[in-house]
Amino acid sequence: MKKIYLLALNIIVFCGFCRAQQTEPGLQPATFRQPQPFLYTINTLNPGGRNWSLNYSGGYGERTVTPLGFDGVDQNLSVKGYLGAKFTFLATLGTGVSNGTVHSLQQAEVLRDFIGGNQPAGFRIGGGFGFRREFNNDAVAFSRIAAAYDVTSWKLGANVRFEKAFDAKRDGLDVISSLGVLRHISGGFFGGVEAVGQDLEGFWESDEAEGGARLLVGPSLNYAPASSRFAFSLCGGPIIYATHSTITQGEFAYRELPNTNGFTLKFNVGFRFL
Repeated sequence: MKKIYLLALNIIVFCGFCRAQQTEPGLQPATFRQPQPFLYTINTLNPGGRNWSLNYSGGYGERTVTPLGFDGVDQNLSVKGYLGAKFTFLATLGTGVSNGTVHSLQQAEVLRDFIGGNQPAGFRIGGGFGFRREFNNDAVAFSRIAAAYDVTSWKLGANVRFEKAFDAKRDGLDVISSLGVLRHISGGFFGGVEAVGQDLEGFWESDEAEGGARLLVGPSLNYAPASSRFAFSLCGGPIIYATHSTITQGEFAYRELPNTNGFTLKFNVGFRFL
C-alpha cells in the first residue's frame, strides 16, 4: 500500500506545480497541444503541438506482464518531438523495482503521418519503426500504425503494433492493439476509456507461445490546463488473462501467466518546451 500512496503523492505534487506555469498567448487550444494524451496509445504530433516535450511517467502493477505494465513500481522518462516533414520522434528510458531488484528498459521509435497531419484538428494516420530492450533484457524490433482524431470535444487514438522479439521461445510475430477515447468534461479535463489487447490469437490457438490472450480495459483521464505547459494523463484497470496456453506448462514454458487477474495504475506528466 505504501507504493500506491507514493504514486498518488507524485501525481498530487505535479498537479499543484502545473498551476504556476504560464504559457505563451496566441497558440492553439490546449486540446490540440497534447504531447501524449493516452498512456498506451502513442500519437503523432500535429501542427498545433510541434513543441518538444519531456514526459515523466510511472506506475504500479500486480500480476502483470509487459507491455501492459510492470510487476512492481516503475518510472519512465521520455522525450518526444517533431522532426519536420510530419515526422515524430520518441525515446524512452525506464527503470523498475520488483522484489528488491532493479530492471531497466530502453526504447526509441520514429513515426510519420501519411494521411492528414497538416492541421491541428481532424483525422490523421501514420506509421513507423522502433527498437526496445525490455525489462527482462529481451531485444524487440517493432513497427506501429497510429491513427488519431482530434476535435475540440473529442480525442480518439488507435495503435496496432507488430513486434519481433529476438528470442526463439517468443512468438514469431506479436501483435498488440490499443484504443483510447476521451470526451471533454469541463475546462481542461477529458475523461474516457483505454483498452489494450495482446496475443489475442490465444482465443483460438491452444499452444500460443507467450501464455495466452490478455486484455486491459480501464478508465482514462487527461488534464491540460489552459495556463500551463503541463499536461497530465492517468489510466488504470484490471488485467484479464482470458486464456492460458498449454505451452506454458512444463520445461517448454517461456512465460507462464498468473492464475488470477492482475491490475495496473499508470500516470504521465508531459511538459512542453518553447
